[in-house]
Amino acid sequence: MSSNRYSLWSLFKQGLKHNKGWEPAWTSPQLKPSYDVVIIGGGGHGLATAYYLAKNHGVKNIAVLERGYLGGGNTARNTTIVRSNYLWDEASQLYEHSMKLWEGLSEDINYNVMFSQRGVFNLCHTLQDMRDGERRVNANALNGIDAQLLTTAEVKAHIPLLDCSSRSRYPVLGATYQPRAGVARHDAVAWGFARAASALGVDIIQQCEVLGMDIEDGRIKGVETSQGYVRTNRVGCVTAGHSSVMAKMAGIRLPIESHPLQAFVSESMRPCLDTVVM
Repeated sequence: MSSNRYSLWSLFKQGLKHNKGWEPAWTSPQLKPSYDVVIIGGGGHGLATAYYLAKNHGVKNIAVLERGYLGGGNTARNTTIVRSNYLWDEASQLYEHSMKLWEGLSEDINYNVMFSQRGVFNLCHTLQDMRDGERRVNANALNGIDAQLLTTAEVKAHIPLLDCSSRSRYPVLGATYQPRAGVARHDAVAWGFARAASALGVDIIQQCEVLGMDIEDGRIKGVETSQGYVRTNRVGCVTAGHSSVMAKMAGIRLPIESHPLQAFVSESMRPCLDTVVM
């Protein structure tokens, strides 16, 4: 368990020790035979679930099982966009609550998740896009969510390099804009939640694939894993697009489908350092 609090002072102090005094960000314990809660999936959502269960609800005997490594699954492949300007009331309220968590997340878990509120634009290329955009902005306003409908000139003022002219392949008639939206580095989110959860006593087990579920009379008794059997009466399946596969192990058919998504997203990039070998 890491006892180091990241700060300017700790960075200075460890620098004097040639950075040899840092403790591991999280522990790598052996899988125990039983847990109060087992969470399948060591991505951002699975680790966040473990963290908030431990922090807000006092559940300490938790295992997070990840078949690969932390930050290497869907968490590393998503679009990094963080926003709450959704049309439907239920979705917008859920994501607005999430946005408020994001705005204090780095301070809460003492880890820089590189959350940058640079705003998000949804470009409108047709009159129907503009109608849909106006509908969404008005719905957001009714829910107290920051959202604006921009004209072509306003889009151009925000993004000078964007070709908004009628001569472009996809002319820009306007856009919806949420100023508080932004991007984050989601593998850093996984690492930050892993560190914070581990400090609260959560066992994080990597390279541990769930192979089956032990169910008796409609209740979970345990899970079979690549590292052995684990007893538990509470299991959380937090495996993104793999959720339907996990649910099938429990005899449940989820009414969902996974769809591929392509998006062009700006994000914070770590600097590349040239190494000169003498």
